[in-house]
Amino acid sequence: MRAVWCGFALGVVWLQQQAALPRAFGAAMLVVTACVASGVALWASRGRAERVAHTRLAWCAVWIAAFCIGFGYAGWRAHARLAYALPVEWEGRDIEVSGHVKGLPSYSRDRAGSDSDDGVRFLFVVESTQARVEHFPRLLQLSWVAQDAPLPRYVTQGLAPGARWHLVVRLKRAHGNANFGVRDAEATLLARNIRATGYVTRPAAAQRLEGDARGVGVTVDRWRAALRARIDQVLADAPHRGIVIALAIGAQDAVSAADWQLMRATGTSHLVAISGLHIGFVAGLAAWFASAVWRRSGLLGGRFGGDWPLVLPAQKVAAPCGALFAACHAALAGFNVPAQRALWMLSVVALSFVSGRTVAPSVVLAWALGLVLLIDPWAVVSAGYWLSFCAVAAILFAMSGRVAARAEDGRRDAHDGLIERERERAWADADDPYSGGGHGDARASRHRRAIRVATALRARARTIGRKALARVRSGARVQFAVTIALAPLTAYWFAQIPLIGPLANAFAIPWVSALVTPLVLAAVALPAPLDAIALHAAHKLLDALAAGLHTVSGPAWTLWRLPQPDAWALAAAVVGVAWCLAPRGWPLRWAAPLAWLPLLVPPPSGPPHGTFRLTALDIGQGSAIVVQTAHHALLFDAGPGPESTHAGERVVVPYLQAAGVNTLDTLLVSHADSDHSGGAAAVLDGVEVRQLLAALPPGHPLWQTARTAGAQTLPCAAGQHWQWDGVDFTILWPDAGPLRGKPNAHCCVLRVSTGRKETASGVDSTGSAGGSGATTHREVVPPLAALLAADIETPVERSLLARERAALRAQILLVPHHGSKTSSTEPFLDSIDPLIAVFQVGYRNRFHHPHPGVFARYVARHIELPRSDQDGAVRIEAGVAGPRVLTLERFRSTHRRYWMDP
Repeated sequence: MRAVWCGFALGVVWLQQQAALPRAFGAAMLVVTACVASGVALWASRGRAERVAHTRLAWCAVWIAAFCIGFGYAGWRAHARLAYALPVEWEGRDIEVSGHVKGLPSYSRDRAGSDSDDGVRFLFVVESTQARVEHFPRLLQLSWVAQDAPLPRYVTQGLAPGARWHLVVRLKRAHGNANFGVRDAEATLLARNIRATGYVTRPAAAQRLEGDARGVGVTVDRWRAALRARIDQVLADAPHRGIVIALAIGAQDAVSAADWQLMRATGTSHLVAISGLHIGFVAGLAAWFASAVWRRSGLLGGRFGGDWPLVLPAQKVAAPCGALFAACHAALAGFNVPAQRALWMLSVVALSFVSGRTVAPSVVLAWALGLVLLIDPWAVVSAGYWLSFCAVAAILFAMSGRVAARAEDGRRDAHDGLIERERERAWADADDPYSGGGHGDARASRHRRAIRVATALRARARTIGRKALARVRSGARVQFAVTIALAPLTAYWFAQIPLIGPLANAFAIPWVSALVTPLVLAAVALPAPLDAIALHAAHKLLDALAAGLHTVSGPAWTLWRLPQPDAWALAAAVVGVAWCLAPRGWPLRWAAPLAWLPLLVPPPSGPPHGTFRLTALDIGQGSAIVVQTAHHALLFDAGPGPESTHAGERVVVPYLQAAGVNTLDTLLVSHADSDHSGGAAAVLDGVEVRQLLAALPPGHPLWQTARTAGAQTLPCAAGQHWQWDGVDFTILWPDAGPLRGKPNAHCCVLRVSTGRKETASGVDSTGSAGGSGATTHREVVPPLAALLAADIETPVERSLLARERAALRAQILLVPHHGSKTSSTEPFLDSIDPLIAVFQVGYRNRFHHPHPGVFARYVARHIELPRSDQDGAVRIEAGVAGPRVLTLERFRSTHRRYWMDP
């Protein structure tokens, strides 16, 4: 079954990498291939006892058939789910829907990190709608935002799991930001079966319907909601309240940003999720209790006792009980991937106990792998799937070579015990030096007893010490295996490796598992007010844990930031991990770290000297552009902040880390509008910034935030110029002095250019190398330039034309003010004469940018017009492929996946 489930899983993974789903012909070819492979496997299995080649052929055929089945199954599920996408013609229109709330609502957070009544986001199961659409989305993600006052109490209390409502909503297709090295938001929406998002447009027309929804899932969600409300009531504004909620019901939206940052830096984020560690703890406790009760059931006598333990062994009762309680705890956690993995592994083990069969641990893991993907083929797009299964696989692989060693230790213990018993018997039979009768016999007897006791104590102490040392070694090896096995995945998913992780987990895992989690589970089971005592005790323990983690994570070297590795570096690191964890005697195990070098020592991430790379990020409605030279990086604007989409924290910082930009030489904030400056605080907090260059009022809080972060501050003014790695940076606007008027009138305008270059070509008139008739032709190549115009409008464009017309010429243009009708005048575009014009606009933004007339003005010039709402992030390399060459890359084209909104 290992080959079957591994082949099935690989087929599912391969399907999730496709740019388009297979059509009828592709599906037919899959069926034919699977049938042929199955037939070959059946034929080869009959003669495998005669020839080894038949055995190998059978396994290969089984693997190919399983791969095709997994690929086809995932494709079939994807076709069925994509069929419920919202039609384009229904986007942005008011639609009446009736249905019920699913899951736990997520409330907006105030500045203190507590829930507020300013807005709520929830999942809504559609039961009926006025839209005449054949396949209307079944599940919507809706926001209900307060307008002039906090949400009414009947709304916040009425949005409970299973509550039925009639709402008027405005929807859009499941569209998310698409960026290099950043989590795919559309994949997450697809995995959750959310095919449309939107908001409640007419709160006054909302009606609470009678008769709430019913079902097992609704009942579990109501239980989770009641537990969350109780924890909120008891802990109120406690700093680690979110961690307690996460450990109790698996909801992580209440965990504070400070706690997340601390746990990521120490590699302890896995402790917040209800993972296999917690599920195993609950299952083990339930199995132990069931076994203890069943073993003693014979003491009851009568109709309730008797011979039950003799009829059915306690192990066969304890195993299903443990699996049952594990299922209850997994349901309480919302059935996340790590919880599913633990549940299916425990279920397979329970079935093996009941059936009396012995199943290898790797087979148990393979069954869990296959069952998780059968239920959710999109689990492979989440980091939790890979981290959970790879951690368990690493443990099994690392400990597989220790079975013989443990058996040898057992034989050694038995041999030592036999020697000690023989020595004791020899002392007992030896002649006593005090023999002679009377008191001498008594003294000899006491002497022999003392020797026997001392010998037994020494033997017992040696046995205990040897077992303790073996357990410490085993635990250290498990921690070592998990650490190095997850390091490549951590670098890929999070662009960092917490070096302090092994030490932090050494005390955090037993602290949370043995102390905090039992108290939280006790609080779940206990009635009020006893549950409050357990919750406060758990929070005190979390306070102590946080203090310890802060202590060990203090130095900067504890967190190693790396750029996101490519496929080859990741594959080499995985091979190196398997090589290092191989059993003793494996050849050249000492050379395994050499395979990690591409991951740990990546090549420089910047472009060559004298060139630059410009990346316009997809952050919705706003602006954020990263300019990289060979050894420097500049961020032009930082996108919206927490008042909107929080793109600075969700997109900009993760992109910088994935791109290997650990230090920003300059953060340039063009003006004070929130869609340009809102994310700057998150950037200053997440990345080292050396200088803040901005056109902000003197009292703007961002100046003080930058100084607190250790960055130099400087107002943006025309005439400022600097050069990095042969690339020139020049500020063209605004004029030096106090900022007057609206922010758009004093936006920073930046020009980036490669500088002039000379190329030489030689021609030898004699036709011989080094002939005296050789002539040299030198050609001056004009610079490649980019003009970042921020939100300037017509008056500023006219001023720039009057003073800097020659300096405006550029091949790359960041379209002013997102394509607003107040910018991009004809004379301004004529002076620039761009080849590429980048529109940074949000999908279906409320400003309707870009304006149709302005966009037509660009189209008429026959230039490349990448748009972030259609193309995702845009990357342009100037001069990298040649002194006159511009390379344009659209993320949604080069990294296309079948679920991406066209």
